[in-house]
Amino acid sequence: MNKVIAKWFNKYFSDPEGVMLAILLLLSLAVVVFMGNMLAPVIAAVVIAYLLEGMVSGLEHHKFSRLPAVLVVFLPFMALVIFILLGLLPLLSGQVTQLVGELPNMIASGKESLQHLPELYPKFITHAQVNELIITITTAVKSLGQNLLSLSLASITGLFTLLVYLVLVPVLVFFFLKDKTKLLGWLNTSLPRERALMTRVWVEMNQQIGNYVRGKFAEIIIVGIVTYFIFAFMRLNFAVLLGALVGLSVIIPYIGAAVVTLPVALIGYFQWGWSADLAYILLAYGVIQALDGNVLVPWLFSEAVNLHPIAIIVAVLVFGGIWGFWGVFFAIPLATLVKAVMYAWPRSETGEGA
Repeated sequence: MNKVIAKWFNKYFSDPEGVMLAILLLLSLAVVVFMGNMLAPVIAAVVIAYLLEGMVSGLEHHKFSRLPAVLVVFLPFMALVIFILLGLLPLLSGQVTQLVGELPNMIASGKESLQHLPELYPKFITHAQVNELIITITTAVKSLGQNLLSLSLASITGLFTLLVYLVLVPVLVFFFLKDKTKLLGWLNTSLPRERALMTRVWVEMNQQIGNYVRGKFAEIIIVGIVTYFIFAFMRLNFAVLLGALVGLSVIIPYIGAAVVTLPVALIGYFQWGWSADLAYILLAYGVIQALDGNVLVPWLFSEAVNLHPIAIIVAVLVFGGIWGFWGVFFAIPLATLVKAVMYAWPRSETGEGA
């Protein structure tokens, strides 16, 4: 057993660069896991600055100096943030409040519809099964109400944290963009001189992560806006809220679209019942998903991340369980990082004969 372990260790850890990369990855992981909450504004600012850097670099290629290029990109970004905070979030909050207010009527209507099922399909469902289902739904709704109450009680702390983020993150983003050269110079002095392996992994990841994250943000915005306008045109209630949900659903491939189908179908059913309007709204939702998967995604992700669907689902479960929403959002880039490191990792054949 000791020989097997020694051969494996010699094969994968005989290269000093591999050892340094492993130490760097472990240190980065430890910082995120143990100090992630404290450094959340810094991490968020790094991600945003990374997303905006592509546009800043593009302006620099068109003869802009660094500071004017940063301002041209940063000021519209701040305008977008203000629009989201003052325009979009109040609309979403209002529709969530309206939906919560209508839940009792929806539940009562749903109970009435369920009570008729044994009469319509006596061979498939009984009154006892319907009553059990109603109890389950009622319990779930009560639990949801308690969660919303606890969330509202914790909103004061959350509001204070949000205010801190709203001040710190934009300031950090601006300085990360403005002083990029200085910061990278300091980082270079902190890294080992022999870092060909790190450079190779970074070049590959910079290309793939940059393409993925920028494309995913664009996909969220495009899908969300298109869905809102289609649902609003078809006069579906809560169009803003559903548009936001459908837009965010693209974060999780395969799973997101299936999960968001339920609220779209339920709201359509409670608004129109079993009617042609419900069929049209579900058809429109299906067309949106088909165009997203077959037209928008190939166009946005010109350098597609080549991962098997099982790997994507496992990455979503693992990283989402560790870091919540951001773990889900960055699950595919992180899985791509793991894949790139595995492929680039130096292997010493001398370990075979040890």
